Amino acid sequence: QVQLVESGGGLVQAGGSLRLSCAASGRTFSTYAMGWFRQAPGKEREFVARITWVGRSTTYADSVKGRFTISRDNTKNTMYLQMNSLKPEDTAVYYCAADRQYGLGFTGEGDYELWGQGTQVTVSS
Repeated sequence: QVQLVESGGGLVQAGGSLRLSCAASGRTFSTYAMGWFRQAPGKEREFVARITWVGRSTTYADSVKGRFTISRDNTKNTMYLQMNSLKPEDTAVYYCAADRQYGLGFTGEGDYELWGQGTQVTVSS
């Protein structure tokens, strides 16, 4: 079973950048599609981005499209989220997640079977 650990969160000013990482244990990382979600205080967890097994296809929430980039390196069992032009409304706990379904159309929490513990991202104005 794959276990997920996020890192790279922190405090950044509006307009700045951060890169989140999600390190996966286990030998089967490349057989999982991966996603990023976030949860702001008082709000429900929301989809941010998804990447397919070998990283050929990606999809994004409209709120981050053009600013965030999801990628993965299966040789390092790691997924990334490069976040540029950050806004205060991007402040949230960011979670990585994994599932074995093929394709991009899986953007709900219930679509994912594995979750990390989350990393805090705070964007100051």
